[in-house]
Amino acid sequence: MYDSLSHYDYELPPELIAQQPAENRSDARLLVVYRRSGLLEHRYIRDLPEYLQANDCLAVNNSKVIPARLLGKRNKTGGRWEGLVLRFISGGLWEILAHTRGNIQNGETVTVYSPDGSTAAIFEVIVNDTDRTAQGTCLIRLCGKGTDSAVDLLEHIGHVPLPPYIRKGRMNAADKERYQTVYAEHYGSAAAPTAGLHFTPELLDRIKEPGTNIVSVTLHVGIGTFKPITVENINEHQIHSETAEMTEETATALQRCRKSGGRILAVGTTSVRVLETAFQKPFAGEVSLFIRPPYEFRSTDMLLTNFHFPKSTLLILVRTFGGDELISEAYRTAVKEKYRFFSYGDAMLII
Repeated sequence: MYDSLSHYDYELPPELIAQQPAENRSDARLLVVYRRSGLLEHRYIRDLPEYLQANDCLAVNNSKVIPARLLGKRNKTGGRWEGLVLRFISGGLWEILAHTRGNIQNGETVTVYSPDGSTAAIFEVIVNDTDRTAQGTCLIRLCGKGTDSAVDLLEHIGHVPLPPYIRKGRMNAADKERYQTVYAEHYGSAAAPTAGLHFTPELLDRIKEPGTNIVSVTLHVGIGTFKPITVENINEHQIHSETAEMTEETATALQRCRKSGGRILAVGTTSVRVLETAFQKPFAGEVSLFIRPPYEFRSTDMLLTNFHFPKSTLLILVRTFGGDELISEAYRTAVKEKYRFFSYGDAMLII
């Protein structure tokens, strides 16, 4: 039963998909799920410090969202072209997911426009071979010699990579700040680690007051996080690897937390995947861990997470951590109580 993708489906009224973030980040609702008792409790993100103690560790993903969405046109046909930057490769190459009508050929060029239309850049498609990877990515390279770094160029021409279920991906002026965590540090993500969007500097200060330690891990969110599962048997799904790191400082803090009887609260599923891969030891490399039943967690005691898509690897992870029936009931309750879902939505604390 737990191997079947259809087991992880649920009904979600479209009006519950959040189109805007809460006016204040920490005012989002929080559904607290107690694994031992099965109790469900309705609170707010601002109440989170009440659930933490001295010696606990809050582990956040400090990856920073790059303005990874590219909008422009094909110079050969004039047709609309869109790309999502996944990563930068040596030699000035960018790996992207691209969308356009028809088949674009190697050697074609595309013109990309900045959000205000004032800046343009021309890229050449170097490799567009859908057989090259299972994800059908392609490689592009800037035409001419640019003086800006890849990240600096994206700051000028890139758009905030809002998911298509938020205003059909159309950004507004506030998204550049709100679709980023307040502790974001290292550029590299093509989508926000959304559980972290709820934190404010003031809330983080309150969390520290009783002695709770806040530590950082890094996982650059890419195609692996949002790639849909296309097979009915979830064990046949191959998750894409994503770049991650746990520093020696963080590993030492987590070891100290456990030795002192503290608990590790992971903020978001991306943090969980780093914690469970590194297991409280320094780590730098690729993470391709697909957490599903009957996985046993070794480094995660509590989880703060948003509400996720049906049939997604993220939902499977959460149900594996919180208990299949209990999390299913929590989702039904969230729908009934009109919680807001997905990236800009409300959150769940599993303890």
